[in-house]
Amino acid sequence: MTHKIGSDTMKSLQKAQKNEITEHHIYLKLSSYIKNKHNSNILKQIAQDELRHHDELKKFTGTDMKPNILKIYFYTFISLVFGITFGIKLMERGEESSEKLYRELAGNIEEFKKVANEEDNHEKELVEIIEEERLKFIGSMVLGLNDALVELTGTLAGLTFALKNARLIALAGIITGIAASLSMAASEYLSARTEQDNTHALKSSLYTGGAYVLTVTFLVLPYLVFSNYVVSLVFTILAAIFIILIFNFYISVAKDLSFKERFFEMAGISLGVAAISFIIGHFVRMFLGVDI
Repeated sequence: MTHKIGSDTMKSLQKAQKNEITEHHIYLKLSSYIKNKHNSNILKQIAQDELRHHDELKKFTGTDMKPNILKIYFYTFISLVFGITFGIKLMERGEESSEKLYRELAGNIEEFKKVANEEDNHEKELVEIIEEERLKFIGSMVLGLNDALVELTGTLAGLTFALKNARLIALAGIITGIAASLSMAASEYLSARTEQDNTHALKSSLYTGGAYVLTVTFLVLPYLVFSNYVVSLVFTILAAIFIILIFNFYISVAKDLSFKERFFEMAGISLGVAAISFIIGHFVRMFLGVDI
């Protein structure tokens, strides 16, 4: 049965067809890199679905489409560095126009109903059952990162006015950061050990401590780069906002959570503590009569 398709719709179908064959190659490429057999099989299954969608669209466009090579390498790289779930869900965000087109055409063309249903449900269900270690320990990472942002941003802000020396502030920040990261990792280990399933207590503590150390590094770095303590504080605040931005974007994509709400909440707490600590540092300096 033939269907009359307008030129604009045909262009959209060709674009969607190109996306389908591109994503077929992305899923196939990822499946060959993944050691976890369960995840590899899921990715192969999705790859076959994408290839079938391409072939379904070919019935209407009458042509084979070549994949977007740059897109294949980009999303493969993103998935290998930041995790399969993040890479795939980030890629899915760019599929909304294709899914909308499938739903519109499904009302008149029977073949698109199955494609639309698979795009909406089947593939998303498969992505949800992918087993990824880093997402299992996302709570530990949040704990380490949140604590480091709140504690160290506040500490550095307080020390900035109290010491007024970039190198001294950096020294105090590094010592405080290392001690706090070890304390956090130890606390997370002991906390995980008390739970019923304590087989991942060590990994959980390492994720917490690692997130803390990484955050400390970025926050202290401006005090090692700039000699002016005020400039250093400004860049530390900017670094804190940047870390919150990147981390919350990652979480919002990987876990399907609200980005805006989490970002403003986390930024508000961190910057609020920093402001209070800065004021405390001023009054402590006045009270103790310290002049460095």
